[in-house]
Amino acid sequence: MNKILYINWDVSPIIFKLGTFEVKWYSFMMFAAFAIGYLIYRKMIICEKKPIIACKTILFPTIIAMLVGARIGHCLFYEPEVYFFNTSNMWKIFIPIENGKFTGFKGLASHGAAIAIPIGLYYYSRANKISYLWVVDRVAIIIALAGFFVRIGNFMNSEIYGHETNLPWGFVFLRAGETIPKHPTQLYEALSYLLIFLFLYIFYLKRKPTYKNGRILSFFLILFFGVRFLIEFIKENQVKFEDNMLLNMGQILSIPPILVGIVWLMYLNKLNQVQQTKI
Repeated sequence: MNKILYINWDVSPIIFKLGTFEVKWYSFMMFAAFAIGYLIYRKMIICEKKPIIACKTILFPTIIAMLVGARIGHCLFYEPEVYFFNTSNMWKIFIPIENGKFTGFKGLASHGAAIAIPIGLYYYSRANKISYLWVVDRVAIIIALAGFFVRIGNFMNSEIYGHETNLPWGFVFLRAGETIPKHPTQLYEALSYLLIFLFLYIFYLKRKPTYKNGRILSFFLILFFGVRFLIEFIKENQVKFEDNMLLNMGQILSIPPILVGIVWLMYLNKLNQVQQTKI
């Protein structure tokens, strides 16, 4: 194959080292997602005249819910035989140590985070006496942007890529041991999530005084998980048992939130029609 038609990707996942301390691209992207997300949420709080304390307390429940949910989600959905069917390994879900050495977490699942974050936000909204739908609408905008940063982190790690391709933007992920061009599905998802973020944020800015809480959440569920469902068709399976499945685990787990988003949007539209009729 002509080398002009593909890109050799051999970028180190480590940005720099200070002795034994390493700063990795994935961690940096996660930090950027939280930092920028916090600034956007703070701007929303201030513009809509909500208590500023509600801004200061958003990070802890969101970060904890995301990390715990994503970790449990990966272990439950993708490697249950390792962590749940073998009870002697359950402690390794959150304490991954081999031979006395911390090995790092080998998997986080966004669908697990999608389940846990709304739970964390429920308690956050109760504690700050803010409408739950008001909170999840605005956090949904930020999560779309976070998805962009996470997938860029995956790209820098040379992981979660696609099937073989002969398209000119195919990448040979050398650090993953690949020798043929693959779809850079991390970039496909990253750019899609960035566009979803822009759409949701512009919708929020233009319709803020009039739209019903919950509408942005509906758009987010349909678009974010719809993109995930479609791109999974050209993405390498994460675990072996998916090879014999018509739809892989990522697609199966994306269907419920898509349906919830559609049903909730239909409900809001119906409710709006009823209110207009009464007027």
